[in-house]
Amino acid sequence: MGMAASQARFLGLTARKTNVEYEGQQINQQRTTLSNQTANYYNQLLGMAVPVPPSVADYTKTVYTFEDGSLTNSISSMIAQQNGEYLISYTSSWVDDFAAVSAAQSIVTKTDNNKKNEELVATDFKVGAKTLRNMKDAITFKYTKADGTEVKGLKYSKADGYYTEDKDGNKTKVTFADGDKTPEVEFEDEYLKTLSADQIEQLQEEEKNYIAILKKQYGGTDDDWAVRYVQNTSTGTWSPYFTKMSVLKSKDTVYSDTGSSLSNIPMYTIGSAQKTEEVKGITARFEQDATGRLISVTLKPGKEDEVTYAVTTNTLTDQAKYDDAMNQYEYDKYQYDQSIQEINAKIEIIQSEDKNLELRLKQLDTEQDAIQTEMDAVQKVIEKNTESTFKTFG
Repeated sequence: MGMAASQARFLGLTARKTNVEYEGQQINQQRTTLSNQTANYYNQLLGMAVPVPPSVADYTKTVYTFEDGSLTNSISSMIAQQNGEYLISYTSSWVDDFAAVSAAQSIVTKTDNNKKNEELVATDFKVGAKTLRNMKDAITFKYTKADGTEVKGLKYSKADGYYTEDKDGNKTKVTFADGDKTPEVEFEDEYLKTLSADQIEQLQEEEKNYIAILKKQYGGTDDDWAVRYVQNTSTGTWSPYFTKMSVLKSKDTVYSDTGSSLSNIPMYTIGSAQKTEEVKGITARFEQDATGRLISVTLKPGKEDEVTYAVTTNTLTDQAKYDDAMNQYEYDKYQYDQSIQEINAKIEIIQSEDKNLELRLKQLDTEQDAIQTEMDAVQKVIEKNTESTFKTFG
């Protein structure tokens, strides 16, 4: 190999070595970037809050109760006083056997052949064959005189007997002549027809109570409630079922061409319902057993109306709230596991890329070693050529 060729070869190897070193630097820079990304992902893992399952103990509390006849009283707060007494609050619960409750919804049928001031009146609505009667309307009677004349619009009370009443409320007692038929209710209602005049008067008083109960529970006005009575075929007893006239006449209630409502109408009846009432700020004194458990409570101690009750201690778990918390934990755990899997997958990808770069770097190291070996060989050739040249001209 000549001097010029050796020099050219040496320069080529030097350039190639420089390129390999530059590529190695670039790979190291990429590996540093990947390392920083991995560190960030690990920091994310360290910063993630691990979901903790709820403890039943967090949703369990000790409840003190005492009973007063049909009332079950649950103590909700106890504030200690300096004299050893307590200021307590408690919730009384009981079953009201005469409460307004929801009943099965029904299809209501209306007819347009009976109008009053261009508006449907109560007798235009039926459930099955039973007509709904507005409870604000007085239950009146009719009777037939001996000469065949029919008289309508009679009212009855134990004090006044049968009477008519004008618009000003003036009453006129009605007497019956021989041959007159016994008065019967004017309404076409099979339940009313089973009642005597005294019973109908009593029923009207009951219906006033019904209206008050319904208004308190479901709103409406005095003239908004209609009723029908349904007989239990097994026991023979009759039960009232109520509905709101405002709902039946509402524009939102749609009827078919045959007059049947296209949706079920809410109905109500009289039944049993759980009632609660909170009593606050009652002075009380407690008695404890040897273990510190409360065994009795005296309300209004030292007063004329003080009274003592036995206390029952129960452990109550709010299962609904615990279930909600457990559902939230399961959701949070799923989210946590999902995030862990996603981060681990990204780290695996980075590790795979880093492994490829490491392999490439090893290849460059091998290549650089080979280049260096060849450069050393060329360097020796150049040195020999140089030494030979100088000897020639020496």
